[in-house]
Amino acid sequence: MNSTRTFLLPDLGEGLTEAEIVTWLVGPGDRVVAGQPLVAVETDKAVVEIPSPQSGRIARLGAIVGEHLAVGAALVEFEADSACTDTGVLVGQLSGERDSPAPRTRTAPKPPGPDRSVTVTVKASPAARKKASELGIDIGTVAGSGPDGVIQLADVVASRSREAVDAHGEQVLHGVRRAMARRMADAHRRVVPASVTDVADIHDWQSSRPLPRLIRAVVAACREAPHLHAAFDDEQELLTPLTQIDLGVAMETDDGLFVPVLRDAGQYRNAADIEGALDTLTATVRNRAVTQEQMRGQSITLSNYGAVGGRFATMVVVPPQVAIVGAGRIFEHIALVSGAAVARRTLPLSLTFDHRVVTGVEACRFMNAMIDDLRRPT
Repeated sequence: MNSTRTFLLPDLGEGLTEAEIVTWLVGPGDRVVAGQPLVAVETDKAVVEIPSPQSGRIARLGAIVGEHLAVGAALVEFEADSACTDTGVLVGQLSGERDSPAPRTRTAPKPPGPDRSVTVTVKASPAARKKASELGIDIGTVAGSGPDGVIQLADVVASRSREAVDAHGEQVLHGVRRAMARRMADAHRRVVPASVTDVADIHDWQSSRPLPRLIRAVVAACREAPHLHAAFDDEQELLTPLTQIDLGVAMETDDGLFVPVLRDAGQYRNAADIEGALDTLTATVRNRAVTQEQMRGQSITLSNYGAVGGRFATMVVVPPQVAIVGAGRIFEHIALVSGAAVARRTLPLSLTFDHRVVTGVEACRFMNAMIDDLRRPT
């Protein structure tokens, strides 16, 4: 009986400790070559393919689809007597082929009326096609996020996230949503939240984009009330003031909530510079190219939930941060100006803070500084 050689789930970097098996690209008995993709796994930020460390024959797979494996767990077993230089019979596709997917042409059913057919070209990577076939998903119904609209494996997985419900309508959390659930539960256990709310008159604004103005206002408030721009170690009861403002910007996607970090938000001199940095950050998140490093180290967080709806909110402070700022939906408010009642554009603001280390007075001072900055026309 041949012995086996075990390949362990490698360290995927950036503090990740586990991954979910999305789809196997090989099976027991298959011969593979070094560098050939073995399996696609999903972390809390992306779907990635893990290549084979050697050439040889697969003896056993270490997990089933949907199973979560810890880093260092057995992923694949190779037959020990497989020659490391064996080119074997290639199973699936190599990386080069995978990057240039061949389009698939399908003919749609003929519509009523004159005899005519419609030809639709679907561009998708081999891994995406394989996963769609396994899940019974029509690959033509999946929106592609790759170059020229090519459907990637991550697109099929995202489609599964929206459709993967059982007969009772219950959805199994995984990937980004699973990580979000764990972070929120941990924050709930560790933080004593309190909130203050107010409104800012923005009627004289000359900018149509509120987010860059909000970022500038948060920077101004952090400088005025530094106690809300700090890190709190609740085990050692140690509060550390921070100098560089690394602002987390909450972004909602179909896969869940991402909070990438706008590093050194205080460095930008004008709204145009902030808009450029934001556009780059947003594109990175939408393309699922954001790294774990880009999503850690927030010193304070901003949520512009008003872009969707709502005025005021009590938000979740994620340790070691001590505060999160929220902006609601802009509305018109009747105010007295020189004795006359006029409609003024108004921005509702919410601030949730950790009341263990931030006082109500400090929170109000922070809010006042934001409002003073937001009132400026430019």
